[in-house]
Amino acid sequence: MKKIILPIIPLVVVTLVAEILSRRGVLPPFLFPAPTSIFTAVADDPATFAQTFFQTTLASAAGLGISMILGLGFAMLLAYSRIIREMFYPYAIFFQTVPIIAIAPLLVIWLGYGLPTVVASSFIVSIFPVIANSVLGLLNTDPLLLSLFHMIGAQPSQVLFRLRLPYALPQILGGFKIAAGLSVIGAIVGEFISGGGLGGLVDTARNQQRIDRVFASVILAAALGGLFFFFISLLNRLFLRHWRETNETP
Repeated sequence: MKKIILPIIPLVVVTLVAEILSRRGVLPPFLFPAPTSIFTAVADDPATFAQTFFQTTLASAAGLGISMILGLGFAMLLAYSRIIREMFYPYAIFFQTVPIIAIAPLLVIWLGYGLPTVVASSFIVSIFPVIANSVLGLLNTDPLLLSLFHMIGAQPSQVLFRLRLPYALPQILGGFKIAAGLSVIGAIVGEFISGGGLGGLVDTARNQQRIDRVFASVILAAALGGLFFFFISLLNRLFLRHWRETNETP
């Protein structure tokens, strides 16, 4: 109960303070709307917010799922061969340093407006943590266990799937946690360019000077990232039940 109640206390306090300051005119409503006005904005048009939330959820989930599958597969390939790792890992790092907002227009040119561009944007932003954490975990296997596998004549593929991969599971799931939040960020950026979803709603509300709808969309996007993170945390507890106290990211 403490883990549930304690984080709620600051939220309630900040919400009450913001409401009081807004009602007394300390916070200009065109810059910081009252929390009640944000709630009213959603209540007045629930269909639009529900539709855009669903669109962003779909794109983010698709981008996250693809990044988890391809990222882990690529990391296993890098861990399997030192030559492949030295050839391609620097490009993975370089790819991560390119700002997504700079290449998002190219995605629109290549993929067109709509869901494919948003999914691609979400995928690009979220794949690198999966690769980086997975490679780190796969390469940090206990040397004594590696020696034991080599002594019994295990093949490289057996070492990878029967030793390195299970041993690296905490780091892999840690990368999934990071990617969970980044997938929503990537989707929002893609929606800024291609339209639709919460990102498109934020852009439209900004042009209309509807700061209450902007805040509502941002809060929903943050909640979506929290839901993804919570889901990955459940997987973490499921797979790491016996050693989560020492390996699970708090």
